[in-house]
Amino acid sequence: MNNIFSIKYDLISLSIYFAIVVFGLVNIFSSNYNENLISFLDISFPIGKQVVFVLISIILLFIILFTKSKFLNDNSFIFYFISIILLLGLFIFGIKAGGARSWYDLGFINFQPSEFVKITTSLFLAKYLSIIQTDLSRNRDLFFISLIILIPIFLIAIQPDPGTAIIFLAFLFPIFREGLNIRFLYHLAFIFFILILSLSIGTYFTIVLFLALYISYIVYETRSKRKIKISKFVLTIFLYTSLALSTNYVFENVLEQRHRDRINIILGKDFDTRGVGYNTNQSKIAIGSGGFSGIGFLKGTQTKGDFVPRQHTDYIFSTIGEEWGFLGSSFIIFLFCYLIIRVIQRAEKQHIHYRRIYCYCFASLLFMHFFINIGMSLGIIPTIGIPLPYVSYGGSSFLSFSIMFFIYLNFDSSRLKES
Repeated sequence: MNNIFSIKYDLISLSIYFAIVVFGLVNIFSSNYNENLISFLDISFPIGKQVVFVLISIILLFIILFTKSKFLNDNSFIFYFISIILLLGLFIFGIKAGGARSWYDLGFINFQPSEFVKITTSLFLAKYLSIIQTDLSRNRDLFFISLIILIPIFLIAIQPDPGTAIIFLAFLFPIFREGLNIRFLYHLAFIFFILILSLSIGTYFTIVLFLALYISYIVYETRSKRKIKISKFVLTIFLYTSLALSTNYVFENVLEQRHRDRINIILGKDFDTRGVGYNTNQSKIAIGSGGFSGIGFLKGTQTKGDFVPRQHTDYIFSTIGEEWGFLGSSFIIFLFCYLIIRVIQRAEKQHIHYRRIYCYCFASLLFMHFFINIGMSLGIIPTIGIPLPYVSYGGSSFLSFSIMFFIYLNFDSSRLKES
């Protein structure tokens, strides 16, 4: 354990954390308010349960701050292995909620292991990338790093919970930071391009367009007197053509109808304000009605009328937009952006690679959740059930992101103590 008198804290980040948490509690209270709800401590309502989670997080704050960072480094694989076992156990002991088998029923609380896998994957990935023998230009190491990320993605996607699985792509950012060739980013962008085109304009037109672009690129490279390997040429065509051909199969046979409907609405193939698009449409109405300064605390007509389903979880930002307006929305966006940038800035000052990489993992996960959740509420991203960290109601999400933040504080305080 760390000596309590020798710990230095990032008080600015800690203040931002508590500011976001308090703002979240206020909006959870508002989104569930009725004549029977008179206290923040009423555990029969979501607000009371969330307060309990906040109190638990404060206990965890002291436990994690007084834990030596070496303990987390040395046991990162054990934590990761246990979390993967918990994901596997869901298929036997898990309960189904919201169409996915993602929860353990512990009686007094439901536990979602996919939220805590984000912590263990961050720790283990940081551990592996910080090993001096790890070389991101070597295929063997890239394969192992891919396994660390793809195993939880696969186990979460088949629950099915594709929204949470997508979040794990955030780990690409710290990998690029540690030296992965930028060409991989081009490939990822091209993969995304093919996926969107295949769903929007059809598989075969996408393949024809890809072949035309790729052959044009090969001709340009040849005229520039650059050598192109035949094996690489054939492999690239095979992989991207296979991706285009498999996209619609996965879309039609793997994703559930609700996921397909939401994607079609975002792509503009369907227009639906009463069915699957109802949530997003009502969220946009609520945010738009807030204007510049908002309608006022507990005065939101969309919020009080329960027009936006799941408003205290996935669509909590619509409550903020309606009752606090542009000013309140900008305030919470500013807090998140400032916290993410601060974590990255202080990560760059870390002399220990393991700590720096973990901080980047945390910042990336926080950014992905923040960006996707607000994008869902504004209707620019498909609804995939991603909570807004520290603001949305939910014990597993709140505690997991709190633990990740406390580990960041631990690593940063260790750096300050050593400097």
